[in-house]
Order: sequence, then C-alpha cells, then structure tokens
Amino acid sequence: MGLARLPWPVQRRLGAIVGWLALRLSRSRREAARSNLALCLPELSEAQRETLLRENFRDVGIGLFEFARAWWGDAEPMRGTAAIEGLDILQRLQAEGRGVLLVSGHFMTLEMCGRLLCDHVPLAGMYRRHRSPVMEWAVLRGRLRYASAMFGNGDTRAAIRHLKRGGLLWYAPDQDMRGKDTVFAPFFGIPAATITATHQFARMTGCAVVPFFHRREDDRYVLRIGKPLAPFPTDDAVIDTTAVNAAIEAMVRAAPSQYLWLHRRFKRQPEGAPPRYPRD
Repeated sequence: MGLARLPWPVQRRLGAIVGWLALRLSRSRREAARSNLALCLPELSEAQRETLLRENFRDVGIGLFEFARAWWGDAEPMRGTAAIEGLDILQRLQAEGRGVLLVSGHFMTLEMCGRLLCDHVPLAGMYRRHRSPVMEWAVLRGRLRYASAMFGNGDTRAAIRHLKRGGLLWYAPDQDMRGKDTVFAPFFGIPAATITATHQFARMTGCAVVPFFHRREDDRYVLRIGKPLAPFPTDDAVIDTTAVNAAIEAMVRAAPSQYLWLHRRFKRQPEGAPPRYPRD
C-alpha cells in the first residue's frame, strides 16, 4: 500500500519499468497480446503492432500503479485535469428513476476513472471475487472508499435489486467468463464467447445500457458517457451482445495501448473454427 502513496510522476516511471520487465519476462502474456493485436488490428503493419505491444506493456505497468492509487492512494492530482463528458445523460436517467448499467471494458484506467466518476454520481460496481481472502479484503476495502456498493459475481440478485431501484452499476463484460450463459458474438470481427448478462439485466430491470469510455492522455484523464444503446434490449441475446461488443470495440480503438490485450479473449471458438492462439 505504500507504493500507492508515492508521487504520481514517480509511479509513472516505476510503472514503465515494470511494464518493460513484464514484456521481456512474461512470454505467455507477451505472445497472447501479440496474437490478439494481429487478430484484431490486421490493418497495422507488423512493425506498428510491435510498437503498440511495447506501449501496451508500458501502460499495463503504469496501470498497476493506477489501480493501487485508486484503491489506497490520493486521487487529488488527477481531479484537477480530468475531463468528463456526458454527465447530463446520467443525471437525466437518474431523474427519471431509471437504473443504468454503465458498460466498459478491461482498460488499465478503469479503476482511476471509476473513482473520478464517483466524485459526481453514486456508482456501484460488479467484479470477480478473488480466491485469496487477503486480496479480496484489500481490493474490496479499497473500492468501497469511493464506490457506493460492490457486487461479486455471485451477487446477481443484489445487483438486480440495485438497478430496479434506479441505481448506477459499472460492468465490464469483455472477458470469457466460461459460464453457461454465453453466446459467440463478434469482437473485431472474430467470434468471442461473451456473457449475456448485459442483455439479461436490461430485460429483468428495464435499465438503460450506457457505454462508458475512458482513457489517459499523458497526465490527463478523459471520461465520456455515451448515449444509451438503442434499441436495447431486444428479444435476441446475440443481437444485444453484438451491440455491446461493438461499443467496447470502439473504446479499444480510441485507446488501444491501454486495453488488456494480455487476456486470451478468443481461446474458446465455435465448433470447427481454427485455434486462434499458438498451441491451442
């Protein structure tokens, strides 16, 4: 926790070093990220993707300090430069008494930008519980410094009640959760096993599904609340999940180096499809 309280310029320099080391030492993560970049951004040359790979690991390293600072440190240096667009959308939906599911992706800025947004609206979050009791306690305690509530992946009923009461809930459905309620929906044009919870939450609660864009530009954080997805929900989980994936894809294209490319997003494929990663 002491590292979370270092000056931000020091954290950025240390983060860049951590990212440089991870790029060289973590072969499996490096190759997963390299494969993802080739699959998702084939329009870039190999040299351009290698540059992006280095930038991505640098931002992963910096992001570790952003996470720690959001949980246990001081966000005051970030508040003065943060730009937030679209708060009026959330305020209007709140005035209508409608729940909001803020959909984002696994970006390295998610914790810091979530904390910054909590300065303006009461935002709850969903997360995957940690196996380690110590880590679970530390992360949950850190997040509850700014989030109005946190719901683990087994707290679906509580999350539904929160949305039905007009609450705001942050959610990132862009990883393969390996649950039963998944469909294959395109992500960068590639079938990706995607949880259908966004579709289900909207059908059960009537909440608005709103994209939440966020990125770091040098020392400045940019947050943007998009317009609610419409029509949403439909009667088709695949159509709705495809719309969610398209929104997250747009977020990735806006800040590609800050996305978590290390995750093997396309490991599961439809029957008969070729493997997407070496040694699959």
